[in-house]
Amino acid sequence: MKRSLLALLLAAVLLLGTLPVLADGAPAPRVRRPTNSTQYLIDSDTRLLTEEELWNWDRESLSFMFNEIFARHGFTFKVGGKFYNHFNNLPWYHAIPKVDNQTAYGRTTRKEWDNYHTIKRVIEQMDAVGHTYRKKAGDNLLSWTDIAWEYASESLTGFTYVTIKANQSLPVYSAPGTSSWRGANGKATVSTNGYIYAAGWENGWLQIYYSLTSGANKGGIRVGYIQGSAIRGKLDFNTQLNFAHTPVTVLGTCSLTDDPLRSYSTVTTLQAGATVTYLSTVVNQHGTVWDYVETTVNGLTVRGYIPSGYISLPVDEIPEEIPDDIL
Repeated sequence: MKRSLLALLLAAVLLLGTLPVLADGAPAPRVRRPTNSTQYLIDSDTRLLTEEELWNWDRESLSFMFNEIFARHGFTFKVGGKFYNHFNNLPWYHAIPKVDNQTAYGRTTRKEWDNYHTIKRVIEQMDAVGHTYRKKAGDNLLSWTDIAWEYASESLTGFTYVTIKANQSLPVYSAPGTSSWRGANGKATVSTNGYIYAAGWENGWLQIYYSLTSGANKGGIRVGYIQGSAIRGKLDFNTQLNFAHTPVTVLGTCSLTDDPLRSYSTVTTLQAGATVTYLSTVVNQHGTVWDYVETTVNGLTVRGYIPSGYISLPVDEIPEEIPDDIL
């Protein structure tokens, strides 16, 4: 009995010790975990948020909070944009098809509008003082990246298990196209007898990841693309990829990998000052944030992941003021 009580007390101490704290030393509010199947970054639909609690988050998270208000009501985001990719990966999000976004505004509650103004005001204040855009290791801030992996059904956000007809061996390329780089000394293939996880289609190519069962990186995974026309049998998976395709500058020398989950094996090294194309951001099950980028190596297109913080991500603009007649 005494041991049980001691174990409970120790667990409580460890739990409290991991909570971020406010400036006055009080524990910061926990991120809401809804009791139903939906998962929101913060409960802006049920209570009024305060400026004080929002300052405990990084700047990027406030952009997600802001747009989450309208996503709950079916707001349709720009195809290929950060928020389109983020919310379309969440089980609770359902965009209103072929309907003007005025409908989403009309469904927004008074409480949510008040939170809209509060978040927008803090965003402006953060931009004025240069508040941290995305949380880095060691930062005492909350971030959407801390819980993003919980949204995913598998080990990388955006990927889900798919079933492909067995007994096939399919070539895997780094990017959609046979002229892109191919791992395993140009022989990378995936067996459909193993587990395969897919993110979506791009120009007839399916982005997947799978475990490596042989070679130097045995035990790791590889993220790549397989050609749809090479797949035999029916595949009931129709999600389309919509990446940002934004040119960005590399801020420091870093390794690019096709395995952001286990081995982190290096495909190539990016040099500071180089220009690459930013595609998207993923979070693995360990809570590590990776930016997905595209570059060229020896004339071949290469896509892979680099640790967060190594590229000059464009800061999200402050959303435009909603017309008064909508409020």
